[in-house]
Amino acid sequence: MSSSPTAFSQAQARRIALVAQGFRDPRHTTPTMRTFTRTLARTGVLQVDSVNVLQRAHYMPLFSRMGPYDIDMLKRASERKPRRMVEYWAHVQAFMPVDLWPVMQHRMTGFRESPRWGAWLQTNHEVVRRVHDQVRDLGASTARELDTGAPREKVDWGWNWSEARKALDYLFLVGDLAIAGRNGQFEPVYDLAERVLPADVLAAPVPDARESTKELVRRAARSHGVGTVRCLTDYYRLQLQRGEGAAAAQRAIDELVEEGELLPATIEGWKRPAWLHRDAAIPRKVQARALLSPFDPVVWERERTEHIFDFHYRIEIYVPEPKRQFGYYVLPFLLGDRIVGRVDLKADRKDRVLLVKATYAEPDAPPETAVELAEELRDLASWLDLDDIVVADKGDLAPALAAEMAAC
Repeated sequence: MSSSPTAFSQAQARRIALVAQGFRDPRHTTPTMRTFTRTLARTGVLQVDSVNVLQRAHYMPLFSRMGPYDIDMLKRASERKPRRMVEYWAHVQAFMPVDLWPVMQHRMTGFRESPRWGAWLQTNHEVVRRVHDQVRDLGASTARELDTGAPREKVDWGWNWSEARKALDYLFLVGDLAIAGRNGQFEPVYDLAERVLPADVLAAPVPDARESTKELVRRAARSHGVGTVRCLTDYYRLQLQRGEGAAAAQRAIDELVEEGELLPATIEGWKRPAWLHRDAAIPRKVQARALLSPFDPVVWERERTEHIFDFHYRIEIYVPEPKRQFGYYVLPFLLGDRIVGRVDLKADRKDRVLLVKATYAEPDAPPETAVELAEELRDLASWLDLDDIVVADKGDLAPALAAEMAAC
């Protein structure tokens, strides 16, 4: 029988969440691969996104937790032996630790058995085979390289590149191909999975769907510290898998509760039941300072962000400019254990300037917000190899931030 739920205040819940995400780990003067590995273990996944107005999405959560680091570490971890992580549809497109590959096999099977893909395969089976054989023969290749070398003439089956591109997506989703790396244009480089993944990972036992779901819920709980079934379902996007979602996650939660790994909990102001991972720290204080990418795991699930941080957040990239409330690429500013502001940023690489296009304080932001934000922006500019910071006069925090910048 499970015990009575432990009640947590909103402040306790967010501190638990921040520690689980690595915001209490000490920053090293020079982050090492060991620091990198520890940080990846905390987040579990790093979302990949092509938007590069500031820095690509997968680099930013590492900076938020480790501080300025050599971004070549990510390339080494994902492209060179011993490969520590690989891209897959883990949250959305994301880097994940390589040991999750066997766990994701049931997701790959789901794509393989999907009625949507099945209908398409009926008329494109030969295209899939040809694309697979081309990668096998050419070696690691981008879609563009495959397109250039595609057999367009002197074949009786033809070559429809739009269908061949779908075949490449399909082969990636079902795990026959894997992403070996990305080139300077951020194009994925595909290769056979057996030439990308370490041999011990490929030889590892493959759990069934039920055990795979349970493992993903377990990892989500570790990365969240405390969360509801919606939180634990969303972290690895179980709701997108066939036959899964909240019901499958709840079954996994029930088993983990019975085994003592998850503990029933409640969170102040949140009517939904929650669960605490047994290894989660419950600190009295968290002294974090970080700019959070729009794709940071802390703010992925908007309902969770609102309940734990009292912070309403939406990405406005796809909102027409006149209708944007805060800006195009807005990063929440975390200070202590609260999100105290938001800042619209752009890296002007040509003029080597970090543009602060708008700056806003949250209600009850502490007096030191502008000072701390200025320090974090200086660290960010240095990491991005930008020489200057220009603060636009937009937003209620902009005057104080501009004055702080001018004073140094």
